[in-house]
Amino acid sequence: MLKNVAVALTHGVHAFELGVVAEVFGLDRSDQGLPVYDFALAACEPRPLRAHPGYTIDTPHGIERLAEADLIAVPAGDDYGSREFPPELLEALRAAVDRGAWVLSVCAGAFLVGAAGLLDGRRCTTHWRYTDELARAHPQARVQADVLYVEDRGVITSAGTAAGIDACLHLVRREQGSHVANGIARRMVVPPHREGGQAQYIEHPLPRQCGDDAIGGALRWMEEHLDQEVTVAALAERAHLSARTFARRFRQETGTTPYQWLLGQRLLRARHLLEDTDLTVEAVALRCGFGDPAVLRHHFLSRLSTTPQAYRRTFRGPTDLSRAG
Repeated sequence: MLKNVAVALTHGVHAFELGVVAEVFGLDRSDQGLPVYDFALAACEPRPLRAHPGYTIDTPHGIERLAEADLIAVPAGDDYGSREFPPELLEALRAAVDRGAWVLSVCAGAFLVGAAGLLDGRRCTTHWRYTDELARAHPQARVQADVLYVEDRGVITSAGTAAGIDACLHLVRREQGSHVANGIARRMVVPPHREGGQAQYIEHPLPRQCGDDAIGGALRWMEEHLDQEVTVAALAERAHLSARTFARRFRQETGTTPYQWLLGQRLLRARHLLEDTDLTVEAVALRCGFGDPAVLRHHFLSRLSTTPQAYRRTFRGPTDLSRAG
C-alpha cells in the first residue's frame, strides 16, 4: 500500500528534486478521484535546513517521521558523493526496506542510499555525470548508466532531475495502477511514460587531444569521413602501421576499438542531424555511414534505447517537427 510518504531532507537539498517528489505525492487531487497521500518533509539534520539554491526549510517533522512511511524519498543534495550522513538516517533507510517500505532516490540521492548499503548487489542508476563515481564508491552496486530509473527489491533509483518524475510515476503505476499514474501525469502535464533511457541525453565529443600523432591523424580522418566504409587495415595503412600495431595503439589512446569509436561518432552525427536538420531518417542513415535506416534504428535501440523517430520527437520542437521529413 502506498499512502504515507516522507522525504528525507539533509542540508544542501536541491530544490528541483525535492519539488519533483512534492509535486507527485504532496498535492491534493481528490477532486479528480485521485489518492491523497499523507505527505511530510522530515528533517534528518538540525533545523532549519539549508536548501540549494539559497533558502532554508523548516518542518515540524524529524527523522522519526521516516519510521511510519510507506515510501521514503531521497532527493539530491550538495556534495552527496563525498559527504558523510547521520548514522540514524542510514539506519532508518535500512529499516524501511527491511519492513517492506520503498526507498526512492532522485539523481545524486543514490549516493545517500548507497551509504546505507542499499545498493550493494542491486541494480541502480543516477545522473549520467555521476554513474562512474557511483560505481567507484559502491563497487558491489550494479550501476546502469543508460536508464531513466531502475527498481530492484524495494529500492528505486533515478537519473538526473526530470527522471525523478518518471521514477515516482512508475512507483504509483506499480502500486496503484495506470489510471492513477496517468491521472497524476495529466495534471502535471508530463508524459506518463517516456521512451528510451538517459543515454540519449549524453554528448560524446571527440577527444580534445591525442598523444599519438598517427592515431590522432586517423581519428581526424575518420571523423571527416563518417559516411565511408572503413577497415582497420585501411586505417593502419594510412597511419603507416601494421594492423595489429594500429589496433593496439588505438585502444591505448581511446580506450576502445576503431569500430566502436567509429560507431559512437556516427551515432553522434546522426543525433545532430536529427536534431538540427529536416533530413529524412533514410538520408541521415546514408550521411552517417549506416547505409540502411534499419541499421541506424538497430544501433539507436542498442546504444540509446530509443528509435531515430522518437529521438527526433524528443529533441525537436513542434515547429521543427512540422517540417521534418
